Amino acid sequence: MARVNKNMMRQMQQMQNKLEKAKEELETMTVTGTAGGGVIKITMNGHQMVTQVDISPDVVDENDIETLQDVVLAAINDACDKSQQLASKHLGNITGGLGIPGL
Repeated sequence: MARVNKNMMRQMQQMQNKLEKAKEELETMTVTGTAGGGVIKITMNGHQMVTQVDISPDVVDENDIETLQDVVLAAINDACDKSQQLASKHLGNITGGLGIPGL
């Protein structure tokens, strides 16, 4: 029984180490959310931090700031969705779909 517990503890430690490495890797992985047919592009890493914003001059109209705001918001939401999917897939490969809370 003690041998089983040692093996289980070793496996859990290995999984924890792999998860920590995967979390670090997510910082360098990026996704790009777009809106307005690509006139707004938001790049975000796997930790859901925005790393770049690209706005086409074609969408900038000082008389219609609301449209620009709406399109930027849509691109951010698109990037967030993609970033969450990236993190879920990347971490799920390690946990084997165990659904560990907080990951």
